[in-house]
Amino acid sequence: MTQSTVAAPSDAVLDREETISRDELEALQLTRLQHTVAYAYDRVPLYKRKFDAAGVHPTDLRELSDLGKFPFTTKEDLRLEYPFGMFAVPQHEVARVHASSGTTGRPTVVGYTKQDLADWAKLVARSFRAAGIRPGMKVHNAYGYGLFTGGLGAHAGAEALGCTVIPISGGQTERQIQLIQDFRPDAILATPTYLLTIADAMVQQGIDPASTSLKYAVLGAEPWTEEMRHELEVTMNIKACDIYGLSEVMGPGVAGEAVETQDGSHIWEDHFRPEIIDAFDPAIGVDSVLGDGEPGELVFTSLTKEALPIIRYRTKDLTWLLPGTARPAHRRMGRITGRSDDMISLRGVNLFPSQIEEIALRIPELSPHFRLELTRPAGQRMDELTVKIERRASVPAEASTSAAQTLREQIKIHVGSSCTVDVVEPGALERSNGKMRRIYDLRPKA
Repeated sequence: MTQSTVAAPSDAVLDREETISRDELEALQLTRLQHTVAYAYDRVPLYKRKFDAAGVHPTDLRELSDLGKFPFTTKEDLRLEYPFGMFAVPQHEVARVHASSGTTGRPTVVGYTKQDLADWAKLVARSFRAAGIRPGMKVHNAYGYGLFTGGLGAHAGAEALGCTVIPISGGQTERQIQLIQDFRPDAILATPTYLLTIADAMVQQGIDPASTSLKYAVLGAEPWTEEMRHELEVTMNIKACDIYGLSEVMGPGVAGEAVETQDGSHIWEDHFRPEIIDAFDPAIGVDSVLGDGEPGELVFTSLTKEALPIIRYRTKDLTWLLPGTARPAHRRMGRITGRSDDMISLRGVNLFPSQIEEIALRIPELSPHFRLELTRPAGQRMDELTVKIERRASVPAEASTSAAQTLREQIKIHVGSSCTVDVVEPGALERSNGKMRRIYDLRPKA
């Protein structure tokens, strides 16, 4: 297979904040950060309680490093304040609310003022422009609409950039393909696994995914690897860039990847201050901040949000910080390797679904469609992991045994744990309609 032939566009008018120096950016961050911690302390009861309990006051923040003195915010904090206890403005100033699904507990609810929505749209537009999308392009939006921030956040950003938006939302894969064929969009917005679902469905319909009008894809809402990027770019003849965000911090557009470098998402540090902490240190203190280049859990503080200022929010996303490249003043995130709560501990070894994806896509016989099943056989005390993965349709069934052995050996070498590998027929596993579920815990319930 050959690499995508789509070229990166060079014509882009950047926001002033994208071009300032690092010193200018950090001076802006300090001013905005001092305002934000005082604003949150005065307006959000949770923050007054947390700051007072930690023995810190907004006036203690005299330089950027002083942020490490302040307590973290967690998802549990937001759940305890459900629904609107985290809002810093009266209800009549809240222009919109979004919320998580609440499948693992109370939903987390976030609010936006009109200015918050304008800032959000600007940052999503900035991210799309960095990824190669230009005003006047047609953009096919396959992110889900509703309380999930992806669909409406991406929609507003594309409109702010001056694009024509096709608001198809998630699911209805045959309809997605029809509209891509009929409307001929230049770019598509989706999760990486759902774009893979669309490409597979095109092949089943006899359509070459590389023959469409699509040139750019902006993909997010789930971790994905360089191997997945290569798979999608080659299959669809596109340039695929990452976009990062989470509803508690804003939504999509907290960070975006530049198409000319494709080397990690630049965090828009004029609006967010990132930190990295050791996610697995049980004795972590409020000042346990790691240096750039050191892997750990990503923590964010908002610098401009009005309705829901967020101070040192623990995202549970695992990554590291790197110097800026295409946008030199703004640091980059390394690829998200997983979430601390998605980690599988198997016989003392920690592993993430993204590690399996990275290894599997290096084996030509295997497809990107896989699931991880955790079991504990009766009478045993140790968990077992089975990797169920499809072989590629072009690969004969008799090649499955050797492919399974190769994957099993590579996981043992690179991850350090033994597992069972079951290579199944093409199309045997569930397809993504949005965010893909990779881990299936089949162990007996206590």
